[in-house]
Amino acid sequence: MPLTADDIDRFEASRPRLEAIAYRLLGSAAEAEDAVQETFLRWQGADVDRIEVHEAWLTKVLTNLCLNHLTSARARRETYVGEWLPEPLLAGDPMLGPADTAEQRESVSYAVLTLMERLSPNERAVYVLREAFDYPHREIAEILDLTEAASQQIFHRAKKHVADGKARTEIDAAAARRIVEEFLAAATSGRTEPLVRLLTEDAISIGDGGGKIPARTKAFEGAVAVATFLRGLFKPGEAKRTLLGGLPAVYAWTANGEPAVVAVVDGRVVGIMCMEVTAEGLAAFRNQVNPDKLERATAQWAAVDHGEPLFAM
Repeated sequence: MPLTADDIDRFEASRPRLEAIAYRLLGSAAEAEDAVQETFLRWQGADVDRIEVHEAWLTKVLTNLCLNHLTSARARRETYVGEWLPEPLLAGDPMLGPADTAEQRESVSYAVLTLMERLSPNERAVYVLREAFDYPHREIAEILDLTEAASQQIFHRAKKHVADGKARTEIDAAAARRIVEEFLAAATSGRTEPLVRLLTEDAISIGDGGGKIPARTKAFEGAVAVATFLRGLFKPGEAKRTLLGGLPAVYAWTANGEPAVVAVVDGRVVGIMCMEVTAEGLAAFRNQVNPDKLERATAQWAAVDHGEPLFAM
């Protein structure tokens, strides 16, 4: 039986929530959109009148599609060139989903999305559904065909893995901009010492170029090594302009709720650096330069008033 207009409206009303769940599960906006579209196709083929709780049915279908995708994605990432990092989303992107609580904001931070790569598919699903969307364990158990007790155990295990021993600092947009401006002033000073003072002793810097843009395959570790790398990264040079197709303009922004440096060439986002902030200083720099993972950011960038850049490289 074809879907009625009400059935389609019901699905569209659920789409933002489904996309936000899928993005947290997959770490990719493009793959999240595909998973939601596949869920719609399943909805189209279902006997909708016999579904008692539509939201629960849609969430179960979507989550299981994402779990299947995560299982196959692990095999693909073994052949990925260099480090694999999630696709960053700029402030205001609706796929970031709910941000009313600290737990919801934390669950979509770039730092946590990266840490969730350590989790098994089931651990990731339980963590996302519970921490970000406040599903009771009874419903999570039904979605994943688990017992309620198993869901609780998986959640506690997942939360421990994601915590990673670091106390990340939650900051507002104004504070994020100040942090990025202070960081860029140090990074462009021509000296390493001002940068080292901003970093934690065990700071790291990781890049994802996907084999399309040069990015170191092994993380830089330690304040001095990271500061030395970052000083060189923000040093203007003809080779960088040639590689990126023009003169990058650098902006202070936020991505996934974290302070971020956004590099733009002729309206095209060519790099997003997400900065992890702790009470001890800047603990991690995760640099996304794979052009495939910046297409949505470019579209989002074009839709916002981003003002003047801080400088051009």
